[in-house]
Amino acid sequence: MQTASVPGFVRTILIIVGVYYAFKILARILMPILLRKMVQKAEQNFKQHTNYQNQADNHSTTQNSSSTFEKPKAKKQVGEYIDYEEVD
Repeated sequence: MQTASVPGFVRTILIIVGVYYAFKILARILMPILLRKMVQKAEQNFKQHTNYQNQADNHSTTQNSSSTFEKPKAKKQVGEYIDYEEVD
């Protein structure tokens, strides 16, 4: 049975700590760039969506402009209203 050596354990701990700090440094450098790209992409999608929606609205208003604006039909009343009294 082999036993773990102290220098090997210390080396492993140093590698883990080094990778952790390297990740932290890279994240600080790269995160603002990635976030900026994500915001630009979301803005672009939003603009495309609003342009498409505006085009659809313009198309529907040109079709509706020729027809008269009608009031919505009243809902059909089903049954009759019965008022109950309490009896002592």
